[in-house]
Amino acid sequence: MTVGIHAFGAYIPKARLQRKVMAHAYSWFNPALASLGQGERAIANWDEDALTMAVEAARNTLSPQQYAQIDGLYLASTSLPFQDRQNAGIAAEAMHLGNDLQTMDITGSQRAGTSALLTALQIAVGNERNTLVIGGEKRQAKAGSPLQLTSGDGGAALLVGPGEGVATLMGYAAQSVDFVDHYRGQNQPFDYVWEERWVRDEGFLKIVPNAVRQALANAGAAASEVDHFCFPSPARRVAGMLAKTLGIPDSAVRDNLQGRVGEAGAIHPLLMFTHALEEATPGQLILIAGFGQGCDALLFRTTNQLATHRPIKEMKQLLSAGYPDENYHRYLAINDLVTVEQGLRAEVDKQTGLTTLYRNREMLLGLIGGRCETCDTLQYPKSNICVNPDCGESNTQVAHSFANMPCKVNSYTADRLTYSPDPPAYYGMVQFDQGGRAMLDFTDVSSDSEVTVGQAMRLMFRVKDYDVARGFRRYFWKAAPIGNAFDNNGKP
Repeated sequence: MTVGIHAFGAYIPKARLQRKVMAHAYSWFNPALASLGQGERAIANWDEDALTMAVEAARNTLSPQQYAQIDGLYLASTSLPFQDRQNAGIAAEAMHLGNDLQTMDITGSQRAGTSALLTALQIAVGNERNTLVIGGEKRQAKAGSPLQLTSGDGGAALLVGPGEGVATLMGYAAQSVDFVDHYRGQNQPFDYVWEERWVRDEGFLKIVPNAVRQALANAGAAASEVDHFCFPSPARRVAGMLAKTLGIPDSAVRDNLQGRVGEAGAIHPLLMFTHALEEATPGQLILIAGFGQGCDALLFRTTNQLATHRPIKEMKQLLSAGYPDENYHRYLAINDLVTVEQGLRAEVDKQTGLTTLYRNREMLLGLIGGRCETCDTLQYPKSNICVNPDCGESNTQVAHSFANMPCKVNSYTADRLTYSPDPPAYYGMVQFDQGGRAMLDFTDVSSDSEVTVGQAMRLMFRVKDYDVARGFRRYFWKAAPIGNAFDNNGKP
């Protein structure tokens, strides 16, 4: 059976920390960091994590009609917020995908992204199911470490199902090898990384070629036919060396996005794949490989559908939407890499009532309000009585999602008295264009001039707050000024 990719998209945070600032901060200790001090890396905001970025990538991927076609949701990451609560289930709730859904977290290796994609493709062959593969990564690294400079944050999403789609699977191979290039032990916040040359020579150059050759053989294709080669490595020369070893044209080696994003861990092969799909033409071969305790290699051929099935926001637009950030101290603070005096106002117990969370999960995670079937009045949250004074009917409201509705600022406050990890705390009343209002926190406000009454806003799924004492985090929706990462037409 023919299976393929039917939709694709990505998400990149808008803040881009300049590597020269990071390298300079620790030049007194490690002058060699200067060699990594070029370009910039994408950094997630304090209220973003692997889960929220994966959701945003999915929202950038799916058309309104495709939400109802999803049979399964796989979430790939090595930096998931919960160890024993299914993170994919939270994402499904946020996207209001319903309960008749198979959800699964795939983690534990840097090839979790390609493994999730491969699993979804195999399921599509056997069961004709549509699976949404999403992933996000927000890896922590020690201050002043090379990994902190070369890593990056982001999300990616791919809709997999029967049929040729925009790119048809031609062949694949997977190899499992317990090659430890790095690891992160239980309850350890940072990766322990081994020597680079050994990883390159014994890992990349010996393990990856075996999987790639097998995938090409299974597809009946020659290495010389590959048009796009996506291999995640901070150093471009590694992908070039692999291409030379395999006989792949040097021109096929894709930009590893190191200069503008950084390496986004387990989802980086998917991020590069998304970028390749946007720049490919019909009939081209795209080879992607994921490395980590073995290797996954997948070969796709693009189709004519590529011209009409595009993400809402393409990678080139996400890349250009960023702004340069030179505040390294802020980055350290919002990632808990330095202890900051937060003041008495931060000493508030933030325990979440799990009973209340469950009973209101659609309202909180899915931003589901109500629409009156009598007069079509929208309101959030939903109630038993219509708020329209000319209606006032009881028990006439049906569920209505506000998450993708365009809205504008009705009123707002920039508060420096209340505690915020990134002051001031912006919040206010948001007026939805089609009706309904909500009091929401604002996010991704880089300057006071970005928020004015009447400013168009877009809702984004974010972390509401952290319960540090219990290791819990609450999610909700926040409003972000449009123009940061999306068009000014109010579309998600």
